[in-house]
Amino acid sequence: MLSWPALGTRVTVRYRRAKGSVPPLTDVVGHLLAVDPVVRVQTKTGAVVEVAPADVVALRSLTDAPVRTSAIRGLEYAAAAAWPGAEESWLDGWLLRRGKESAWSANSAVPLDLSAQRSAIPAIVAWYQRHDLTPWLLIPDRLLAPAPGATSEHGEQVLVRPVRDADVSATTGRCTRLGELARAAVTDAPDGTRWVGLFEIDAADDPGAARRECESLLAWGARCGATRGYLPVGDDDTVTAALAEALGFRPHHRRRYIAARSGDWDSV
Repeated sequence: MLSWPALGTRVTVRYRRAKGSVPPLTDVVGHLLAVDPVVRVQTKTGAVVEVAPADVVALRSLTDAPVRTSAIRGLEYAAAAAWPGAEESWLDGWLLRRGKESAWSANSAVPLDLSAQRSAIPAIVAWYQRHDLTPWLLIPDRLLAPAPGATSEHGEQVLVRPVRDADVSATTGRCTRLGELARAAVTDAPDGTRWVGLFEIDAADDPGAARRECESLLAWGARCGATRGYLPVGDDDTVTAALAEALGFRPHHRRRYIAARSGDWDSV
């Protein structure tokens, strides 16, 4: 009897094809979406392969495929569009945001374009200073190297998982949904991948209820056409980290928030 890994795990499944097929067996590689009543595996193209459990003859869990820099940039682009600031401005490949909320992402600059360089940071600092705000830089790993000696004030792990496809409604642009214990937003990456992101999860008092609400929000995202879900988790947020694991999320990349001062970057 096969022992199935957690949903969201990247697997290779060998299964029997229809009677008379040549060859009689084949494989599918992707992320495990379901095992009952049918086995469902989503491939890297987004296609979902369904197999009767009785037809599965072998199973192997795989390590996650290396994440490309372009995939990190695409996900960060979709995440930035999820909850835009009250004011936004593009500066040399950086997206600058300020908002009324106290969330880190609402008041930070993120390098989203290939052209973004550290040489733009003094101008970014000046922009935030004109608004009487701390110039926070959101630096996703591998998109930009911080200046030597720069220290992170807050770190996050961005986790991802496939989402179950459903009867897709025709939606364009950003759509959001607010729950009692979490909120979600559906946005598109430049490569066309549609993501549903989960934010501000309150799981401390009732983790079971938070999990059910998150599952409902992910299903809503799928109905809006999302094929992938993501969830940022702060380094010190053990409650949300445990919930993310239970929901089948897996690491994608890390990002850090750094407070910039103009003098630290004038020579780069």
